Amino acid sequence: MTPLESTAGILRRAARGDVPGIQRVRHCVRENVLTSRVITEAEVIDYLERFGRGWVVVDARDEVIGFAIGDARDGNIWALFVDPKHEGRGHGRRLHDTMVAWLFSRGLTRLWLGTDPHTRAERFYRQAGWIDRGLLPNGERRFELAPGSCLLAPPT
Repeated sequence: MTPLESTAGILRRAARGDVPGIQRVRHCVRENVLTSRVITEAEVIDYLERFGRGWVVVDARDEVIGFAIGDARDGNIWALFVDPKHEGRGHGRRLHDTMVAWLFSRGLTRLWLGTDPHTRAERFYRQAGWIDRGLLPNGERRFELAPGSCLLAPPT
């Protein structure tokens, strides 16, 4: 078993063929639900191939059960979601740590994200060492992370 495998799922770099699974997971979440717009397949591909990189956790049938996408242009955590049926198994943390390490390896000095307040996502980022920078105009809470301040999980 490689360091990126576990009995619960395999973590690997996302590819175009994963976009339907990414979209499925994005639309089945219970928090941070998209309400104002639709994210197109072309937009996801741009973030995977032009603007940054993405990762997926897949099950034994190669079905996407979680994903993360980071924007290397400005350090934005564009997406990090896990299918609710697969929550609580460490997939989100594995995706987070892989994405954060890659973004910092690109020379970025600050990462940032927005998430709905009073959610499990907010607690997740606080526990990972992200710093709360207040509310954004859209009502989301802005978090930032500098190199060395993240509490990365031990490798699996």
